[in-house]
Amino acid sequence: MENINVCDCNVIHEEAVKNALESKPAKEELERLSQVFKLLGDLTRTEILWVLDKNEMCVCDIANILDMTKSAVSHQLKVLRDANLIKCRKQGKEVFYTFSDDHIKNIIGQAVAHISEK
Repeated sequence: MENINVCDCNVIHEEAVKNALESKPAKEELERLSQVFKLLGDLTRTEILWVLDKNEMCVCDIANILDMTKSAVSHQLKVLRDANLIKCRKQGKEVFYTFSDDHIKNIIGQAVAHISEK
């Protein structure tokens, strides 16, 4: 059976290659991007980000929604915070979490839209 997804030629499309090379980010930027996708690849962290997409929330609320311990949620929140994907603010004894900026909110929104397409 012939594989139609394999290029059967040795032609280099110079303009396409040139454009890709000119816009290619530095290796360090690609490594940081890869790290973001690794963080998003964890089901618990993805669930936390999905929850935070709806509202700013405290650890107790997130733990309740995900049926997890506060300790387990706090650990994942620290990972997300260290990666600058979320931020927190303290109000009295409570700490509320939200996205660091709209970029993460947009990534989550776009991913949800993508998987919702048929």
